Amino acid sequence: MVRVNLVRTVLLGGLALAVVADLATLPLLYAVAVLLGFAETLFDTSAQSLLPAVVSRDDLTRANSRLFAVELVANEFVGPPLGGLLAAAGLGLALGLPAAAYLVGAACLVLLVGSFRAVGAGPAGSTRFRDDIAEGTRFVWRHPVLRPLAIMLGMGNLAFAAFFSVFVLYVVAPGPMGLSAAGFGILSAAVGVGSLLGTWLAVPAERRLGRVRTLVVSVVLSTAGLVVPILTASPVLVGISLAVCGVSMVLWNVITVSLRQRITPDRLLGRMNASYRLVGWGTMPLGALLGGALAEALGLRGAFLAAAALYFATLVGFRYVTEEAIDRAEAAEAPTG
Repeated sequence: MVRVNLVRTVLLGGLALAVVADLATLPLLYAVAVLLGFAETLFDTSAQSLLPAVVSRDDLTRANSRLFAVELVANEFVGPPLGGLLAAAGLGLALGLPAAAYLVGAACLVLLVGSFRAVGAGPAGSTRFRDDIAEGTRFVWRHPVLRPLAIMLGMGNLAFAAFFSVFVLYVVAPGPMGLSAAGFGILSAAVGVGSLLGTWLAVPAERRLGRVRTLVVSVVLSTAGLVVPILTASPVLVGISLAVCGVSMVLWNVITVSLRQRITPDRLLGRMNASYRLVGWGTMPLGALLGGALAEALGLRGAFLAAAALYFATLVGFRYVTEEAIDRAEAAEAPTG
């Protein structure tokens, strides 16, 4: 994670210098964007795998909810307006400050004391890269809880991507809602507001409803949120539905991330997270393509209905993801002694 942040500092710092020197080109911008996406995947997968070594298993849900809260505040409420102000002052500054921020992040990570090498893991380079990938993939595919959860996440993200890829056409004039570009930005912020609320609700929801019931509620809320634009073009009601989707997405993420961390052996956390996220997130580009095709064939409301139906279909997965199955998985990985 430290090295990734240093690489991101170099990438953005170099791009900032190229902009100031008037040497920036579109191919350079594309290359930096691809490398930053690669770096983010490495960083986020490592972060989720690191957390069980930092906090106790009982505190994972609370820790994940707080991390999501900080990330949401930074990404949804602080970052965009700050980025706009910096861009207005100068693109070099808008790129240089994030480069410095990544450097500060690397310094903060250095303060974490310990090697954080998983128990049971061999020395670096002791196994072939291909074998590591295969082991992580097999673990997810053969696990009675992780496999259905990964498939459910993939279906859910496919549906969300299909919905939001064409949602702007529904919102912005001449679409049915008739909002301006600025209005679309304000409406989209409702997702962030709901997501932040979800970070506060995750811990009490898990405590009172249990994990499976909370996940079921999350699916039902998301489905309802996707249906609302089919029924009304009211900005207020659609904004509320987006906030509900935000709540449900964070409930799902906090509960499932914490669960994955509890039921996976330490030495496999990184490989499990990588394989799981590939299935869960890899469907999003396909969903965006599907959304465009559905909107072309069925119209915008038809595309929304298909996305809602697909998301609702993920409830089938709870035939396999039960509290009993989760308890057995946790018991199998519980520390002994």
